[in-house]
Amino acid sequence: MKLFDMRREYQAPKISLEDMNPDPFTQFEQWFQEAQELYGDHTNAMSLATANAQGAPSLRTVLLKSFDRSGFVFFTNYGSRKAREIGENPQVALLFPWIEMHRQVIITGAAKKVSAAESLSYFISRPRGSQLGAWISQQSSVLTSRQALMSQWEHMKEKFKDGHIPLPDFWGGYRVTPEHFEFWQGQENRLHDRFYYSTRDDGGWVIEILSP
Repeated sequence: MKLFDMRREYQAPKISLEDMNPDPFTQFEQWFQEAQELYGDHTNAMSLATANAQGAPSLRTVLLKSFDRSGFVFFTNYGSRKAREIGENPQVALLFPWIEMHRQVIITGAAKKVSAAESLSYFISRPRGSQLGAWISQQSSVLTSRQALMSQWEHMKEKFKDGHIPLPDFWGGYRVTPEHFEFWQGQENRLHDRFYYSTRDDGGWVIEILSP
């Protein structure tokens, strides 16, 4: 199936280097807030790329749950494929695909588990159903049937019906500490704006313009 005619001409105000904040965290927050006006609750959806020790990649969409100057945090089952691969190779990539704005942000860096206290703080903020879901899902393992999963669901509902649901020891967060940012803005004739931030030895950031 040829898709040659599926195309969109990008149009956006041109961006110069002087328009970009020298601090990529501040620049990300600005773009994130602008994306929120369009995407609402979906703004924090991001693609997470990991690779195992042999370099074989995998990719999925997860939700960003917090960010600050220490990094970008998401949560998962520590037995999942993504967690196993992070254990073998902590280098990951994040992609925020704000397609309707003709924008994307790519972040690369190392992922590391957050503290149990930080995981608990987020866990107790989740709806009760999501808390139960964390207990029953052995993420990325093979299911015998949907019925088996729902049987586990009913078992956990009964087990925790009279009290709070504790944080599973196999579930929690990761923080990605950025080493590079790329801010991409689509432009006419595929002459896109691309701004690449990389860390300096003194903790500051170097900004370079990349060819589209």
